[in-house]
Amino acid sequence: MRYIPRILDEELDELMAGLAAVAIEGPKAVGKTATALRRARTVYRLDDPAQRELTGADPPRLATGATPILIDEWQRVPESWDIVRRAVDEDPSPSRFLLTGSLTPADPPTDSAGAGRIERLRMRPLSLAERGTGPPTVSLRQLLAGGESPAEGVTEWTLRDYTDEILRSGFPAVRQLGGRALAMQIEGYLARIVDRDFEEAGQRVRRPDALRRWLAAYAAATATTATLETIRGAATSGEGTRPSRPTILAYRDLLQRIWILDPVPGWVPTRNPIARLSHPDKHHLADPALAAGLLGLDADALLKGDDGGVTMARDGTLLGHLFESLVTQSVRVYAQRADAEVRHFLTQGGRREVDLIVERRDHRVLAIEVKLTRSVGDEDVAHLLWLRERLGADLLDAMVVTTGPHAYRRPDGIAVVPAALLGP
Repeated sequence: MRYIPRILDEELDELMAGLAAVAIEGPKAVGKTATALRRARTVYRLDDPAQRELTGADPPRLATGATPILIDEWQRVPESWDIVRRAVDEDPSPSRFLLTGSLTPADPPTDSAGAGRIERLRMRPLSLAERGTGPPTVSLRQLLAGGESPAEGVTEWTLRDYTDEILRSGFPAVRQLGGRALAMQIEGYLARIVDRDFEEAGQRVRRPDALRRWLAAYAAATATTATLETIRGAATSGEGTRPSRPTILAYRDLLQRIWILDPVPGWVPTRNPIARLSHPDKHHLADPALAAGLLGLDADALLKGDDGGVTMARDGTLLGHLFESLVTQSVRVYAQRADAEVRHFLTQGGRREVDLIVERRDHRVLAIEVKLTRSVGDEDVAHLLWLRERLGADLLDAMVVTTGPHAYRRPDGIAVVPAALLGP
């Protein structure tokens, strides 16, 4: 399979030039191993039972060999983290170790156990810029620099293109398929979560059907702040049974540990207090293709406004929420490269809401609304303008991401950018 260059490649090379060990974390099939193998000279694959048995007999061997040394799926032998840490203590030369992991252990190593030794790097599915939507003409990093950087460019991407891209997924191997093969790969990925990943993580699933219903309900809540109780209610079967609250908390926690749930936390401004904020997580799966697969929806169904038969209160169509999830996934990839964090903004009662807040280390922010529309009206920027009044100079810039053809700035200074034209 042809390797698709990642924005994370640049981050990884930059970190390895100065650090002895880097851990790449993310869901299975996201591309961690393929990226790491391009740099490794010695490889230990701990998902291979034979290599795992050899490692169990002689754990220190993981620190031997030509560097960089790749320890693939390190969590299969949790002591490998400490082995690397001790090796780095003895020799902190750059580019010594790469670790990949698709599960956070139930008792993860503390920051102090790896601080200054092993740097964690998150890999998410391919962003739109990495998928070949065309050369991005608007840079998130430049927007984060402030000063109303230029917003210009034209794309031929349409609503149907974005819908198809939601379904193709950002998993490199999956997206190269099409038609029935693509749908079967997505279904197989979801089935493995229920049938294998939970068991490998040490948690038995007594009722796979209940877990699958809860996942479908979570998918229906994509890009909302629905409560876990609301999601639990939506997971009720025709017989009226539903998973218990302790059960769904266990589901949620493990799904986050295997990087399948990727919620966006609420943002709390530190320098410009705003009264009556609400900061529940906004729900997202690792890839919106998983959400569509859980709900059994194809492009035609999404474009017709189908919601997959799971009732969930939302503002707008499910397609609009999946589009927001697609944009969110991309923005998180770009923001990580810019050393920024992604949050969302919500006041109590939902009177004021901004879909994404990208925050620099100095706590100044870029505010982003995501709209499933070709054109932007005054009502679409009202919350951005309100936030600009409250934050003043701490708001570096504001933008609406759309499905339209043109990037431009409105007279009020708000940038309007098609999703296909936004890049790192």
